[in-house]
Amino acid sequence: MPAWTSPSSTEPRRPRRPLLLHPLAQPLLVLLGLLPLAELIWRIAADALGANPAEALIRQTGDWTLRMLCLTLAVTPLREALGLPALARFRRTLGLFVYFYALLHLSAYAWLDMGLDPAAVVTDILKRPFILVGFLALLLLTPLAATSFNAAIRRLGAVRWKRLHRAVYAVAGLALLHFFWMRAGKQDFAEVAVYAAVIALLLGWRLRGMLARRRSA
Repeated sequence: MPAWTSPSSTEPRRPRRPLLLHPLAQPLLVLLGLLPLAELIWRIAADALGANPAEALIRQTGDWTLRMLCLTLAVTPLREALGLPALARFRRTLGLFVYFYALLHLSAYAWLDMGLDPAAVVTDILKRPFILVGFLALLLLTPLAATSFNAAIRRLGAVRWKRLHRAVYAVAGLALLHFFWMRAGKQDFAEVAVYAAVIALLLGWRLRGMLARRRSA
């Protein structure tokens, strides 16, 4: 039989699955999200955290919380600007990484600064406003992380679930205020300004989209 008439040559080719919809895309994102933690563990093992390892751990887990928050907020603008609806499937994973690194940030503070003394932690949170603000951000994140699953969406209903998850705007504001207050003691606001600009841009895009949808409704 001539090659051009063989069944294999006449079968239509399957369309290639977009990379963002590939089954390995989510596991790859999880691995990438864990890389900062792996680096921190390596630096602890290699005694490479500098002169003040406790401060370095607390600061870097906080930095990664803010970075993950910015990535989470960037999903919708990037999805709309680039016309990539498949990006939306990564938003919940990124949001859970925000909570994961926030918990690491709190744990590092409670362990390395407070010696895991619950009474000392509570007293310090109530005494220092910038820690109180960061703790409030973590409290607001908790129901968002707890409802970042399909079963929660079904139980709450899509409308109530979306309303609840708008609390991410308050989380972003509190996280930024926490960072600003923390840097105020050293009069070092350059990095704060960068995060403020990025978060303002991302929230502004989302707000513009919400207003446009209300006008068209």
